[in-house]
Amino acid sequence: MSTQAGNAAWRLDPPYGARALLIVIAALMLFLYTGQRVEMGRMAALTLDGALAAVGLKERSQVTSGLGALADSLFPLQVSYRSETSRIEGFDPDRLPWLARIETLQVSESRLNPHTLKMENEVSTQTYLVEPLGYLWRVAVKMVETFEIAIWATLLAVLGSMPLAYCSARNYAPNRLLYVAARAAVSLFRAMPELICALFLVLAYGFGPIAGVLALAIHSMGFLGKFYAEDIETADNKPQEALAAIGASKPRVLAYAVLPQVMPKFTGYTLYILDRNVRMATVVGLVGAGGIGQELKGRYDMYQYAHVGTILVVIFLTVFLLDQVAARLRRRLS
Repeated sequence: MSTQAGNAAWRLDPPYGARALLIVIAALMLFLYTGQRVEMGRMAALTLDGALAAVGLKERSQVTSGLGALADSLFPLQVSYRSETSRIEGFDPDRLPWLARIETLQVSESRLNPHTLKMENEVSTQTYLVEPLGYLWRVAVKMVETFEIAIWATLLAVLGSMPLAYCSARNYAPNRLLYVAARAAVSLFRAMPELICALFLVLAYGFGPIAGVLALAIHSMGFLGKFYAEDIETADNKPQEALAAIGASKPRVLAYAVLPQVMPKFTGYTLYILDRNVRMATVVGLVGAGGIGQELKGRYDMYQYAHVGTILVVIFLTVFLLDQVAARLRRRLS
């Protein structure tokens, strides 16, 4: 009888109550409203049309037509580089770059005859230096510069985020004022988009990699400062209490009891920021902050989409290789 009474008294509460249901309904209504404002319905319709056209159930689609035209423009990729010898300073035909060759072309141009005031065709001879791998080499050099921007931005971010993390950790901040100020600085740095920051820094430092390095470093400092501080706050207290009990100062406790615990996470965060900075260095280059982004912007503005395709492939390969290296480092350090 007691068992039956206990079973009758036992009751499993439903996982979701009326309050949760109301929150879900409100969220759905909000999504429907905002989806209409950002044309989610039109996006779904165009995507469906594209899918139907791709499988042959529809004759044509705006999406497939646009993607097809883009693919035709991007491929084949531009690998060679051609330049007029008359524009090459100190050109020596007897000392050509590796694999390079000279091509002579007959070019017909329409020009106005000043005597007859009529357009006449004139044939001129132009000499070009053709480097079969010239443009690929140019893109590789720009990609190396982009990687250098990302490396230096990450290094400056790590150095700047260390004191911010120390003052942002509630259990290590010297006082309440420094804690609030450090938290505010971390939030401010995270709230500043790299692209907008790069625009202002280009005005201050001029075009080039300096603006890119500083823009990425400032934004990354906000993320690393937040991640580092949160891990310092949540580190195991027992080793810290043991060192504090024998009279160790806060910096020593941090160095010997906290850092050994959080270093694997710190390494993972730093590698993630480096990977992100490599990609964002391309974006800030679009506003003149150095790197391959400047080359990408210039070729895009001149409608040289084959060159753009080469740049995009090189960026993809760089990010992919960096991701593989970072994954191996994380496995070794974990």
